[in-house]
Amino acid sequence: MRIDVHAHLWSEDYLARLAAIGVPTQAQRGMGAGSAEEELAARFAQMDAAGVDLQILSVTPVSPHVPDEAAAVAAARFANDEYAEIVARYPDRFRAFAALPLPHIDASVKELTRALDDLGMVGAAVTTSVLGRGLDDPAFEPVYEELNRRGSVLYVHPAGAGAESELIAGHNLTWSIGAPIEDTVAITHLIAAGIPSRHPDMKIIASHLGGALPMVLNRADHQIPWEVPSAPELPSVAAQRMWFDTVGHDHAPALRAAVDTFGAERLVLGTDFPYQAEAEYQAAIDYIGRTVRPEQAAAILDHNAAKIFGL
Repeated sequence: MRIDVHAHLWSEDYLARLAAIGVPTQAQRGMGAGSAEEELAARFAQMDAAGVDLQILSVTPVSPHVPDEAAAVAAARFANDEYAEIVARYPDRFRAFAALPLPHIDASVKELTRALDDLGMVGAAVTTSVLGRGLDDPAFEPVYEELNRRGSVLYVHPAGAGAESELIAGHNLTWSIGAPIEDTVAITHLIAAGIPSRHPDMKIIASHLGGALPMVLNRADHQIPWEVPSAPELPSVAAQRMWFDTVGHDHAPALRAAVDTFGAERLVLGTDFPYQAEAEYQAAIDYIGRTVRPEQAAAILDHNAAKIFGL
């Protein structure tokens, strides 16, 4: 089964609700990622042409991560109810990650429970930071504990916050280099805090080939033991507890680096729809077969994600 783990869908109602509570949404409008029937028909045509059976939907980076708890909870419930309804209408095309009302922990665990038990979600999607707080913040432990207890998935996507750096966001580099930097920072935060080893049954999927991690993993192995002596294991060991999606913008050297560093068994298909759509959507799949050995491509495209999600 060919599963695209990195795909977005935002209804106009959801975007309006998020805009009303202060979350920027202009960049997500008019991209063909809505829930109108004509948009869905065009999406399914692109999936069919690329041989994609199923997309796992996430609202990231337009997540209900806002300071007002009541507003965050209402937005998360709205998103999850919408996703549950669209998955029920198209069970052969979609599954969904739950949106969580972070940084409100009790409310997030409650919504996670509802999403997994009542709505049939396959995990939770979070951004690489939450209102300036890293994913290694001890406050988030109850969320990880619950995902670990259930053997469920934590999907990590860039926040679009420029890694909280004016040197990125202030120079209009938020998505060109800021996003993979956020991936790298968030994954390394998780590793240094021992979260993958402490929660071994929580399946962590990170975006964009792990950012710069394929290039710096050996360096991190040398530096982390003295820089973060509390880290329980080498980054290269912790990385083998995680998975990384293949969104690499058709850049074969980056994909080869990820395969050589993590192993093909640790990569899963991602496209970043709608940011890669039409010809770019097709290329997001085709570059895998052009870059790696046939048996590696088969694992990445058609087997690894199915094992993670039990499909």
